[in-house]
Amino acid sequence: MKPFKHPIIFLLSLLAATLHAQDKTVNKLKDEAGKTVSRDAADTVASTWKEGGLVGLNIAQSSLSNWAAGGDEFSLSLNSLINLYAFYKRNRSSWDNTLDFNVGYIKTTSLGSRKNDDRLDVLSKYGYAISPKWNVSGLFNFRSQLFKGYSYASNSKILSSTFLSPAYVLLGVGLDYKPNEHFSVFISPATVRLTILKDDSLSSKGLYGVEPGEHHHFEFGAFLSVSYLKDLNKIVSYKGRLDLFSNYQHNPQNVDLLMSNIFAVKLSKWLTADWNFDLVYDDDAKLFGRNRRSPALQVKSLVGVGLLMKFPE
Repeated sequence: MKPFKHPIIFLLSLLAATLHAQDKTVNKLKDEAGKTVSRDAADTVASTWKEGGLVGLNIAQSSLSNWAAGGDEFSLSLNSLINLYAFYKRNRSSWDNTLDFNVGYIKTTSLGSRKNDDRLDVLSKYGYAISPKWNVSGLFNFRSQLFKGYSYASNSKILSSTFLSPAYVLLGVGLDYKPNEHFSVFISPATVRLTILKDDSLSSKGLYGVEPGEHHHFEFGAFLSVSYLKDLNKIVSYKGRLDLFSNYQHNPQNVDLLMSNIFAVKLSKWLTADWNFDLVYDDDAKLFGRNRRSPALQVKSLVGVGLLMKFPE
């Protein structure tokens, strides 16, 4: 038995050491499992999208009976607005997208029913930063309306617009100055604008710069777009845009203008007063004047109180 005495003692010692090491490992694992795991802030990737907008509805109604001051016996107005944005930013690349949609309706005993607002406007702009405040950019813009519009004179109504009649598609390449996230100025010396006139009756009259019988018209010129979007304080927000286009090929001094402004004042969580003020001048929109053959500055002002949802809050 003596030859086995020392090997047995060695094996027993080895087994005891192994069990002791395993016991220390188990205890260490228990301690690690009980600890709270915290994420390093450097491992968190910031969101590259910023999204938000305004959705509002204003309703006004009045009734008069034997009212000495005069006025319509009944009037009803309904105005809605949708203004959405989605901005992308990552490294040197940026992509700004906005959607503006406005529809208004009014009904009175003297004038009947008619729309007083109708606008569909989609803008998309991609930029690549060449300095902290300047981007090389490309811009796409589509603008039209959804429903039939009429001009009224001498108790008659004349069709003046409908969906895709007119519609404007604009493509431009240039520089974009963005000193901060609220303000930008896009300058393009090379811009193509396509005017679409799908309706045959409007096309036959040669309106909006389109030759009689044709359904589209190309222009090449310079384009400038200024946009501003910001909460001025806790209750007042503003969104504004100014577009200028000069046609190199025809009357470049007659600059087309589109200016839109929206002021929103928060009265309570859901109740808001807003003012929409727009200016439009299109040298090819010759629908005004004594003979209805001249362009003119178009002005629209809508003031209302109603429901308005803003997101994010």
